[in-house]
Amino acid sequence: MSFGQTAPPATAKQVQYLLSLVQKAGHTSFRDARGPLGLTQRQATGKFSRNEASTLIDVLLAEPTSGDDDAGPLSSGGFGESNSAADRLEAERAEVLRGMPAGLLAAELERRGWAVIAPA
Repeated sequence: MSFGQTAPPATAKQVQYLLSLVQKAGHTSFRDARGPLGLTQRQATGKFSRNEASTLIDVLLAEPTSGDDDAGPLSSGGFGESNSAADRLEAERAEVLRGMPAGLLAAELERRGWAVIAPA
C-alpha cells in the first residue's frame, strides 16, 4: 500500500469490470458517472479500494437498467468505505439493542450515570 491508503487497491480486473458496468449504465467514464453514482474525485480517476470496487459492482449489478437517474440504489449517496462501514456498524448496534431486555438496558444506563424512569 502506498502512503495515505487505508485499504488494498482494487485489482485491474475489478476496475475493468467496473468500467464496463458503468458504461453499460450509460456513462462514458468514471468521471462522467461521478455525480450520478456519487463517486469521489479519487474514484472518478479510476482508483478504488477492493472493498469500494466490490460494493459498487454489487450495486450496479442489482440496479435496474431502466436508465432513470432519480430511482434506484445509486441515488442515495457515495461509495466510501468509511460510510458503509459506519452504516453497517450503526445498523448492527441498533439491531442488538432492539433485542435486549428493557431491564438490562435500564441497568446499563444507570451504571453510566443516567436517570431511568419506567414508562407509565
